[in-house]
Amino acid sequence: MLKSLCAKVQKWHPWVWYSIAFISIVLDQITKKWADASLTYNTPVEVFSFFNITLRYNTGAAFSMFADAGGWQRYMLGGIAAVVSVVLVVWIAKLKPAKWVEALGLSLILGGAIGNLYDRVLLGHVIDFIEFHWYDTYYFPAFNIADTVITLGAGCLIIDGLFLSKDKKDA
Repeated sequence: MLKSLCAKVQKWHPWVWYSIAFISIVLDQITKKWADASLTYNTPVEVFSFFNITLRYNTGAAFSMFADAGGWQRYMLGGIAAVVSVVLVVWIAKLKPAKWVEALGLSLILGGAIGNLYDRVLLGHVIDFIEFHWYDTYYFPAFNIADTVITLGAGCLIIDGLFLSKDKKDA
């Protein structure tokens, strides 16, 4: 069954991958709009003993790096995300059909990059709201759906690179 599914996936057109990126963007933006409208800034809502929904605004990059940089980071990070997005669109279009795990990873990264780029350009910050912690002491930085799909996409690329890539033999 898995082999049959893989054979079907390998025939997908690049627009399928762009659609996955688009769905990622839509889910990201819907959840961010919900969080911004429903939550009070920096006030945790406990879901589980280890998981909160907490509205945060991140003006920096990952883990709030450059958050206090004075504003230039908005344009630098936005520019990087825009360039990376264009590169990913072209990369996906040039992939061979058999490279579907790589295409999936790239499409997820593309969707997450554009989701956060949208916030950064229009709002000047990225909306984060997912927060994990350990015993109210150790908190993982808040994140969002865009960050999640970027991480999943990176995982796909790692799996492809380590276990599935046939290009290693050609190198």
